Amino acid sequence: MIGQREIFETVKMFGEEKLDVRTITMGISVLDCAGPDMKKACGKIYEKITRKAENLVKTGEQIEKEYGIPIVNKRISVTPVAIIAAACENHNNNFTEFAKTMDRAAETTGVNFIGGFSALVQKGFTHSDKILIESIPEALSQTSRVCSSVNIASTRAGINMDAVIKMGEAIKKAAEMTADSGGLACAKLVVFANAPDDNPFMAGAFHGIGEGECVINVGVSGPGVVKRALEQVGGENFGAVAETIKRAAFKITRMGQLVALEASKRLEASFGIVDLSLAPTPSVGDSVAEILREMGLEQCGAHGSTAALALLNDAVKKGGAMASSYVGGLSGAFIPVSEDRGMIEAVRLGALDISKLEAMTCVCSVGLDMVVVPGDTPGETISAIIADEAAIGVINNKTTAVRIIPAPGKKVGDTVEFGGLLGSGPVMRVNPFGCGEFIKRGGQIPAPLGSLRN
Repeated sequence: MIGQREIFETVKMFGEEKLDVRTITMGISVLDCAGPDMKKACGKIYEKITRKAENLVKTGEQIEKEYGIPIVNKRISVTPVAIIAAACENHNNNFTEFAKTMDRAAETTGVNFIGGFSALVQKGFTHSDKILIESIPEALSQTSRVCSSVNIASTRAGINMDAVIKMGEAIKKAAEMTADSGGLACAKLVVFANAPDDNPFMAGAFHGIGEGECVINVGVSGPGVVKRALEQVGGENFGAVAETIKRAAFKITRMGQLVALEASKRLEASFGIVDLSLAPTPSVGDSVAEILREMGLEQCGAHGSTAALALLNDAVKKGGAMASSYVGGLSGAFIPVSEDRGMIEAVRLGALDISKLEAMTCVCSVGLDMVVVPGDTPGETISAIIADEAAIGVINNKTTAVRIIPAPGKKVGDTVEFGGLLGSGPVMRVNPFGCGEFIKRGGQIPAPLGSLRN
């Protein structure tokens, strides 16, 4: 039985502590839409997405009203487009039409974003992989709801450095093509190592080829809940801190599983996973950086930040695993700069730089996320940043990613306004020393010895 105290406690989480279901994401397989004619393939994709997701937004809104649970976003992910487009013969070496089709389907269904303009190139390219990567800047600059991701590395395959080079170039071009919005296209593009097939969060969501026909994955977020819980344990030791975070994560995950099961039943889709990720927003009281400060750090980025984040990430996963057997996706703590008010403050005060962020990504759920750098940052420097982050993921057998925005015309100390959940990004300094000769080597960085687990 749920007692009166638990009911009031949950209501307080929603009203005062920023707890919400950040997204219901419907994953849709479009493998059966592939064919030699691109126009017909796009027509099939549009028809299938709009048919499967016809009631996604309406169902999310009904659940919100019935249960009183805020559901911020409703989203769609599809099979990586590079796989579908491989069957096409009349593509003229450009897959932008697929992105436009996805965008129209997203608009028709009313979802916030659609992911899956993606390629998996950790061990090499197909012809369609190369075309998709070269199409990314145009595709993202000509659509408003489409998100793109490319997996360039894995622990089993190593790092595809040729893909790393291409992604540095694609990011630069995408920024230039959306210069009037601060390089906004780059905010919809993620470069992964060890990308999960069931991630509901954008910009990295795609529907993995091992997934079912139609799947509901839910992403839950509650940095404010965790911070408020830590306020109750004051100066107690780290054992008490970890237990407090675990209990909060347990409650949050239970709520997320309730929504996921209800949504999947109503939409006649399979229930996939609950992604328990502390995903911040620019709102006051919804910050991962503020959780670290509550542990006793003056600012995020101070010495001790990596240890504090490691404790937080581990405790969140343990609490989630106790609450549900189907915790997946990225689950843990996100540290995006522009989307976290506390992170923005830390950068502006000089407490946090890219080097410290990179160290923290060794123990968080993703990687360098929503980092804004000067617009004149060379493409090879962006590639090298991607390679460093991929190396962390490959060696440690974890997901890492880079979502970086070289803001055209901006320099260190400037601010770029993105609006909404993306917030505003302070332009951060990058290391000025060259890495071009290193990046130009290309080829494949081999998989580590630890990958031999058979």
